[in-house]
Order: sequence, then C-alpha cells, then structure tokens
Amino acid sequence: MAQGPNVAEERAFPDKSRRWFIAMAVALGAMLEIVDTSIVNVALTQMQASLGATLSEIGWVITSYAIANVIILPLSAWLGERFGQKRFWVFSLVAFIVASMMCGFSHTLPQLVIARVLQGLFGGGLLAKAQSILFETFPKEEQPAAQALFGVVAISGPAIGPTLGGWIVTNFDWRWIFFINLPIGIVAVMMSAASLLPDRKRDIIKARVDWWSLALLAIGLGTLQTLLEEGYAEGWFESRFIVTMTVTAAISLVWFARRQLATDTPVVDLRVLRYRSLAAGCLVSLVIGMGLYGAMFSVPIFAQTVLHFTAQQTGMLMLPGALASAFSMIIVSRLLRRFDPRMLIACGALIVVSSMVTLSRITPLTGPEHLFWPLIIRGFGTVMMFLPMSMAALGAIPVKDVGKGTGLYNLTRQLGGSLSIAILTTMLSSRQAFHRGVLIEKVSATDPQVLGRIQAMTTAFIAKGFDAIEAKRKAIFLLDATVSVQALVLSFGDTFTMTAFVFIGILPLLFLLGGKSKAPASGGAH
Repeated sequence: MAQGPNVAEERAFPDKSRRWFIAMAVALGAMLEIVDTSIVNVALTQMQASLGATLSEIGWVITSYAIANVIILPLSAWLGERFGQKRFWVFSLVAFIVASMMCGFSHTLPQLVIARVLQGLFGGGLLAKAQSILFETFPKEEQPAAQALFGVVAISGPAIGPTLGGWIVTNFDWRWIFFINLPIGIVAVMMSAASLLPDRKRDIIKARVDWWSLALLAIGLGTLQTLLEEGYAEGWFESRFIVTMTVTAAISLVWFARRQLATDTPVVDLRVLRYRSLAAGCLVSLVIGMGLYGAMFSVPIFAQTVLHFTAQQTGMLMLPGALASAFSMIIVSRLLRRFDPRMLIACGALIVVSSMVTLSRITPLTGPEHLFWPLIIRGFGTVMMFLPMSMAALGAIPVKDVGKGTGLYNLTRQLGGSLSIAILTTMLSSRQAFHRGVLIEKVSATDPQVLGRIQAMTTAFIAKGFDAIEAKRKAIFLLDATVSVQALVLSFGDTFTMTAFVFIGILPLLFLLGGKSKAPASGGAH
C-alpha cells in the first residue's frame, strides 16, 4: 500500500516555542468548527422568522452541516496526503471563513443550507486534522499536554457555542453568529501560515482519484446521518423515507468498505484498524460519544422547556461545567503520565455516572442551583474519559498512520453522538407519554384530594373575575398542564438514567484497549 514519508519521523520536531504556537493555531481553527456546530441552535427561531421557513425546514440548517461534517471526517487524511498537510489545513480554514460569510449574507433558506453544507465540509477537515497535526508536532512525552489543549476545545466548545450564540442573538442579529468567525478565522489563518511546517513535494501522494469510492462514502454517511437526524420527526421505520435511507446507507457503506480493502490506494485506509488500540478505541469512542453527547443533550432542553430559560440563560447554566472541563485538562494531562489510561477512563465513567444519578432525581421544583454541582462533576468526569481515550486509541500507533486514525476516531465519536441524540429524542417523547398515562390513572375524578385541588383553583380564578364555568375549565386545564410537566420531568430523569447505564456499559469495553502506551513504532500491527 502506498505510503507517504512521515514528516515527524524523518526530521526533528520544531523547537518548543514553535510547537506550542502550532498547537494554539490548530486549536483555534478546531474551536471555530466545534463552536459552529452548536452556536446555530439558539438562533433557529430568529432564522425561521427572518427567512420565512417552517420549523421542519429550518432544521436543515443543522442537519446539512452535520451530514457534510461526517462525510469529510474520514477523508481528511487522504486530502492531506494529496494536497499537503499545511496547504489542506490553511485552505480549509480560509474556505470555512468564506462559507461563514456566505451563511451570514444568505437571504433565503436554500442559500443558507448550501452555505452550511460548505461550512460542514471545510470544517470537518479542521477537526480531524487538528488532532493529527498535534500528534505529528509533539514528542511522546509532551503528547498528554498537547492533546489536553485539543480536549479543552473539543469539550468546552459545545457549551461555549450556545452561550456565545445566545448573547449575540439577544443583543445583535442572528447573522453575527457567522460574521464573528471572520476576525477569529483571520488570526487562525495567520498563525497557521506562520507556524506550520512547509509541505514537501515528496510528502504529497499523487494517485488516480477513485470517484466511485468518494460517491459511495458521501451517499453512505450522508444517508446514515440523515436517518439519525430526521428519524424521530419522520416516525422512524414507519416512514418509507427512513427505510430508504437505512437500506441506502447499508448498501453504500458495505460496498465502500469492500472497495477500500481491495485497492492499494484507498481514499479511507480501513487497514489502520489492524492496530488493536485504534480498532478498540473507535468502538469505545462510539459508545463514549453516545454517553458524552447524551450527558450534554438533556440539560439544555430541560432548562428551556421546564425552567423556561432563554438561550443566553441556558448557555450561562452550561458554562461552569465547560470551565471545569478546561481546568480539569491540566490535572488529567499530568495524571496520564503516571496512570494507565484505562483506569482514568473507568474513573471518569463512574464520576459521570454519579452526576447522571443525581440529575435523574430532578423534580418540577429543581432550579439552577440544584444543577450547578452535578454539571461541574460531569465536566470533570468527561475530561477523565476524553483525554485518556484519545491517548489510548491514537498514542500507540505509528505517527505515519495517525492522520488516518484520527479521521476514523473522530467519525465514530460524532456518529455516537448523533445516535445518542436520536435515541434520547425518541425516548423523551415515548417516556413522557408513558408517565402521563400512569399519572392520569392516579388523578381520579372521584379522589377527594383531586376534587379539593380543582375547587381551590376554581375559587382562585373566580376571585380574579372569571365566571364559575370558565374558572372550573381553567382549573382543569391547569391540572392537566401540571400532569404534563410532571410527566416531562420524569422522562428527563429516565434519559439521565439511561445515559448512566451507557457509561457503565463502557467499562467492559476498556479491556479491549491496550495499557499504558510505549513510544509509537514505525509500523506493525498492535
């Protein structure tokens, strides 16, 4: 199989100050992509009104970005080899900024969706390539600190996005959530152009482009992400559209995998999965992605639907946990030098489980003060999994294969998150219906307590000037609404409980991972 020479293995690492300048440059670029994944969520209502779209139509602003993102993630290594690492990174940054400007200047929904597709395509290359550049730039002993910097961005980004987006939408116009990428992006481009090692012609691989493989990958991952994003709204497999997406995804991805394994010049080198640490890491990453995204999914929805928080208030609620994650990176990067990554992942999983168990006990009276410490604890626990997981999966494979491994590794985590959100969205609806049915059975029209409560509320409404019939109708409606809120709160508790079980399920999978890694070899299967 054709392989390009590896820069990190053939020449000395950059000096220390340049290494960290490179790290800050790629972290800034990755932050742009990760923040833009979540910053749009808080602006959908404004976008809908501005563009005259329906609720289902405006959802494609998020879906289109996610689909484009997962398509490009596994291709990032191939694109870097074909065009040069630095050239591909800087081009992706510039193109991402241009796509962001296109989003901001969009005046129709189709224009915005097309711009978001471009944003997702160029942004996906930033995420995977940032991590591989860090592995190729830093020596083994500095990898935990370098990956900690990437981890701060990856974990805090989803919380920073809604906070920043909520502030922008509240004080400015929704278009500024895209325009803000321009100054930050320019700084990232200048830093990257000045610090990244120049590409060498002998490092760039020229081979015939396998257009069939590219088409199969785009169709397979695109339809898979679509069914995960739209499955709940379409009624899952009761919908012919979702069934078609499922069959198309399965056929395309199986066909794609066969083509990649049969050629010496694959666009996605699946043979890197021969490294046990990476193969096991991708499997565990899928499950961890489900848990991490699941742990972040329910709290913002609870805050907005039950606590009636604004987007900005919800972002501020999530911010302390993100800051705790950033602070924890320093501690965990040092622990990685002394302890087996599997032990840290297990400890992190148990810490998050304790947080999820606490959150599962929420009630309609739960306030932000009751969520503060569970979210802080969750932030610390996620770091204890995220950083050691990256090192366990990618730290032991040869540096020349890290770029290929990071694309697959980040893809599995992304798909795990999409799968988790799809499951939890469906679960919230079904469990709310279940709990509502149980509660209604207990709210009997002949129960003296129920009758007394209706009478008290009726009296209160009469005192406000309503006639007796209207007052009683409002009292019954209010009682029904109270039952619905209680059912919704119980369903949120169920999602936290399920997320806790997902993290417990991670523990047996840790035996598939290798222990404390040694320095990367130049080849061979692990």
